[in-house]
Amino acid sequence: MKLIYSIFGILLTGMLTTALAQQKETPKKNASNKVIVAYVTSWGKTLPDPKLVTHINYAFGHVNKTFDGVTIENEGRLKDIVALKSKYPQLKVLLSIGGWKSGRFSEMAASDENRGKFVDDCQRIVKTFNLDGIDIDWEYPTSSEAGISSSPDDTKNYTLLMSQIRNKIGKKKLLTLASVSNAKYIDFKAITPIVDFVNVMTYDMGTPPNHHAGLYHSQYTKDISVDEGVTAHLNAGIPANKLVLGIPFYGHGKGDIAWYIDYKDIVKLSGYTKKWDDVAKAPYLVNDAGEFVLTYETPQSIAVKCTYLLEKGMLGAMYWDYTADTEDGELRKAVYSGVYKK
Repeated sequence: MKLIYSIFGILLTGMLTTALAQQKETPKKNASNKVIVAYVTSWGKTLPDPKLVTHINYAFGHVNKTFDGVTIENEGRLKDIVALKSKYPQLKVLLSIGGWKSGRFSEMAASDENRGKFVDDCQRIVKTFNLDGIDIDWEYPTSSEAGISSSPDDTKNYTLLMSQIRNKIGKKKLLTLASVSNAKYIDFKAITPIVDFVNVMTYDMGTPPNHHAGLYHSQYTKDISVDEGVTAHLNAGIPANKLVLGIPFYGHGKGDIAWYIDYKDIVKLSGYTKKWDDVAKAPYLVNDAGEFVLTYETPQSIAVKCTYLLEKGMLGAMYWDYTADTEDGELRKAVYSGVYKK
């Protein structure tokens, strides 16, 4: 009998040990180390609320005309944003270099001399403006889709560039990037050990009558869904805990609605009917004729996306852009509540 109890005790102990190990391995869905990254533009007027974000990407800096340094839009506004750190020391502020139609990356990265000078200037800017790091938004290596120059060597040179920036600014500073939703153009296996995290631009994936940021694939998905974009990045070699989910604070319309429209203007629209695609988990508007005329985000769709990213073990959420929200912060509060489950 003692032998039976002894065996039972060993088995029970083993089961408890295994259960405890599994609990430790399961990521906390509302862990305090989650990030909320807000892109804040140089042309905006309001200062962001540091209580609702962890990181601010200041948009934008650009490769200069001589391909060997960085120019910054509205340096005064960048200084005002960095000044928020005096009251909120945990806030991280990065300069985002690039953006749609921001060129000269290909020429800069192709030259050892120019690339070295550009990297040196990144370090100078980090020190001069008391920044916490650099965010590279090169859209997109090897592609001239944005109307900028490109080269077949861009992907290789991108890796060299990121490696040199990391070595120059050091491990204590942040190095991040913006990535197109389909995970193309970049050698992620090469840069994953170098970067802190990847902001996935899981938006602009369609225009009416399709969603531009639908979470799952539905009849209104033109190319890929948000979930398919995340899967593409995971398959490219980035661990979930280095992925940040992009959320648009704007929509795309057609007909009488502007092709690009901020959420703060969307809420003022009248004469349209709100619809919900329960497959894609995405809202949209239709006109009197029943036509799909606007794809956008709401607090409801953001809540679903935040639950998704937590369940996936992703690092957090990112949004473009802060000032597109309503004055009372309807969407940014939804992101905050969703990521931290407040």
